Amino acid sequence: MLNGSPSIPLERFVMPANPNLRVLLVEDSSILAARLSELIRRLPDVDLIDVVQTEAEALARISAALPDVLILDLHLRTGSGFGVLRSLARERPTLRPKIVILTNFGLPEYRREAETYGVEAFLDKSRDYFRLPALLRDFAKERSDPETH
Repeated sequence: MLNGSPSIPLERFVMPANPNLRVLLVEDSSILAARLSELIRRLPDVDLIDVVQTEAEALARISAALPDVLILDLHLRTGSGFGVLRSLARERPTLRPKIVILTNFGLPEYRREAETYGVEAFLDKSRDYFRLPALLRDFAKERSDPETH
């Protein structure tokens, strides 16, 4: 009891930490989004928190949900992945999710531009799709390993 008020257990105020890697998928192809969602949901220690299709939705969900990883298509229904990258660089340069670009447009100039924003990986959908599970498992392991914090 403090100052005459009944004591309230601290655990009521402290949200339990989610040990799983939280992933936001930004993909405008509903077919590919469904395939990626299924793939991500099968990974241990990884939670898919949402799938969005536009730049505006992506920025709103990033702010609201604070994902650990953003899987980002470059060409979106409205806006672009580069618009998301620019906004994150302006508004959250030090506190941003790890970013994996997954695109059909694996052009060298797109790769170079994405790398200027410090993306962790740039994957071509047709050639590199298979690398995504291993990347996410590595990010999850890195997040849960106390030696890396």
